[in-house]
Amino acid sequence: MSADNATAIVCDTTAYLPDELIAEYGIHTVSLYVTLDGVQRAEGEISAAEYGTFYERLSASPGAATTSQPSVGDFVSVYGPLLDEGREIVSLHLSSGISGTCDSARQARQQLIDEGRGGERIHVFDSRSACGGLGLSVLAAAHAARQGASGEEALAAAERARSGLKIWFAIDTLEYLRKGGRIGAAQALLGSALQIKPILTLDEEIRPIERVRTRRRAFERLVDYARERQADGADAWVVQHIHDRENADRLVAHGREIFGCDPVFIGEIGPVIGAHVGPGLLGIGGTSREALGF
Repeated sequence: MSADNATAIVCDTTAYLPDELIAEYGIHTVSLYVTLDGVQRAEGEISAAEYGTFYERLSASPGAATTSQPSVGDFVSVYGPLLDEGREIVSLHLSSGISGTCDSARQARQQLIDEGRGGERIHVFDSRSACGGLGLSVLAAAHAARQGASGEEALAAAERARSGLKIWFAIDTLEYLRKGGRIGAAQALLGSALQIKPILTLDEEIRPIERVRTRRRAFERLVDYARERQADGADAWVVQHIHDRENADRLVAHGREIFGCDPVFIGEIGPVIGAHVGPGLLGIGGTSREALGF
């Protein structure tokens, strides 16, 4: 059914949507890249079953992993066949505050316009988020497209989902962010604070919310934030983690009690974002089902 939609949905791999949702909505993906110990791989070629091995290698590596955005050619190779089918495209991506992915998408759009291939039918959306936040915007656009929405209408659906979104995540250390040079406003937490358990959010850039002393306290604060979301009417929620399924399941159990429903999805964050935050991340957040259009 989704393959016949007049509007096609494209996202990058940092949405970390479960495979079954990608398949259900017919979402097309463009991969970012990660390099560890001199070996570069497309994230889309790394299965979830390999994530554990990647994070073990990352922890043991003396250097930092590096990541890179998709090339213009990567986007053109996905956009071209969709345009050839006469479709509109809504292409949703990782925040431009931390990645050049949106820039690559826009350059590909312009190239396809210049070549007379219909690039003007491409709508690029800067999610100003990543991971679960990006994933929720993608699902809002995909749901609208499946209902027959035009490109502009699906784009508006993504923006509605994004406008009510809040996501929080706790990490074990800021060391990986420091190594990767992507720490943004969290610079103030460096130095002697590297031993604390920071709680951060991503709102265009990574921002510190608070500092706690233990993983147990970080978990408790994430539960508190979930209660805040529920009180604000946000009942479309997600949980994501990095190499920590046990605590993710615990957080899901609390979330079900708080929200009175299952999460939209539960997922493990892959190597591109994981390279910059390291194993042990745990996050929760969401928007409203009304904003998602569900």
